[in-house]
Amino acid sequence: MSEQTANAAKSGWLNRALNAIEVIGNKLPDPAVLFALLMIVVWLSSWLLSGMTFAEVDPRTGDAIKINNLLEPTSLTAFMAKMVATFVSFPPLGVVLVAMMGLGVAEYTGYINAGLRSILSVTPKMLLTPVLIAVGVLSHVAVDAGYVLVIPLGAVIFYAAGRHPLAGI
Repeated sequence: MSEQTANAAKSGWLNRALNAIEVIGNKLPDPAVLFALLMIVVWLSSWLLSGMTFAEVDPRTGDAIKINNLLEPTSLTAFMAKMVATFVSFPPLGVVLVAMMGLGVAEYTGYINAGLRSILSVTPKMLLTPVLIAVGVLSHVAVDAGYVLVIPLGAVIFYAAGRHPLAGI
């Protein structure tokens, strides 16, 4: 009977939907490639729309909103010249890099697995979602980049608990 219940739970509509999302997500290219493609789309959109006039008014200045062509030589030069400064001065970047290195070391040494097992042994499965939500809210209050770390950990926690990882995201 318990085997039938487990099979019925695995074939539920929510699990099928999450599996379909996972299959589609696995077909997507690498995030760096997606970022580069979207950057090209923004550049081309700015080039196409820069010649158009819009009736919308900037409430700060009262002037009509104008789209800047990001493919002009001055815009490309400014983009390339300020790229490193923009990357380095992005506030959450340092926290995320250090935390991801720490998580990598913890994963390699087995601390993540042991910690998840201890958390899952104490937390009832019924309270797993509210606890994850509370951790997400508290991490966002504590650190600007907390949500960047909690999202993948939520997937890992749900997977370790036998639930679909996309539900943890």
